[in-house]
Amino acid sequence: MLEHGGRLRRAALEYGIAEEDWLDLSTGLAPWPFPVPEIPLRAWARLPENDDGLEQAACDYYGASQVLPVAGSQMAIQLLPRLRRAGKVGVLSPCYAEHAEAWRRSGYIVREVLEQEVDFFLDSLDVLVVVNPNNPTGLNLTPARLLDWHARLAQRGGWLVVDEAFMDNTPQLSLAPHAHQVGLIVLRSFGKFFGLAGVRLGFVLAERKVLRLLAEQVGPWAVSGPTRVLGQACLRDTEGHTRQRIRSDEASERLAALLERHGFKPQGGCALFQWLITEQAAALHEFMARRGILLRLFAHNSSLRFGLPADAADEARLEQALQAFAKHCSMEKPA
Repeated sequence: MLEHGGRLRRAALEYGIAEEDWLDLSTGLAPWPFPVPEIPLRAWARLPENDDGLEQAACDYYGASQVLPVAGSQMAIQLLPRLRRAGKVGVLSPCYAEHAEAWRRSGYIVREVLEQEVDFFLDSLDVLVVVNPNNPTGLNLTPARLLDWHARLAQRGGWLVVDEAFMDNTPQLSLAPHAHQVGLIVLRSFGKFFGLAGVRLGFVLAERKVLRLLAEQVGPWAVSGPTRVLGQACLRDTEGHTRQRIRSDEASERLAALLERHGFKPQGGCALFQWLITEQAAALHEFMARRGILLRLFAHNSSLRFGLPADAADEARLEQALQAFAKHCSMEKPA
């Protein structure tokens, strides 16, 4: 299993700090969960059905013509390689590590490419995987550029897979309205923007043939009845969407400013996190953890991802810890 953020229970055991005393900034989830609606008893008692309105609610929210609900977009990441024969897959890196892992595990030749290398390698690839906005860098690619890559792949029977897990704040950049085109597959995560990762819900947007083949791999009743009820309520809460976008945009800007005030100007980020490259990444991660603040460490490039503090108290706690780290570092410097 690959390493992920959100391993709060493990951190609590390792550092001897109770779970409820942690400030968990490791996941990139909105820290304001949408309200959970009353779930009718029939949703718990009956097998879920596909014509209950969830698919239509998702089509309306994403601006797509058809969708396939899955138990989290992670499910789709792991199953998509089964729909093709072995070939060459490019993954725009750095990004969410499960993409490259899933294709490698299924026997594909995987090349991790940088943004500036895509045009050089594209014509030798069968599939290109892009996370947009990128996790963890926050890099945003324009729809025009992505659609150009898609056209070059599709004319050879290739795929462009775009993981839009962090796209909810910038729907104008989404490829969802184009996902009916052959060779274009868009993945959307529910849990991050809605702050409800525990329900495990995601959507695949693609042409009908791909969705039908993927549905066969997913199997029946992949999304539970209660999750389908909750998903519809959240996807149709337009006032809640506006409120969540405003407060996450504002919180992300405050977080970037807070980090910069303490000498840690982020190299990237989006509405739900900020990303920092620093040679002190491992030391800062450890220092924060000992104070009950959990960050996401990427050891391979000495970087950290900071999720959003939920309120002024959490921001103050983070700021005090950064001040303490600066003092700690100054005391360790040789005279």
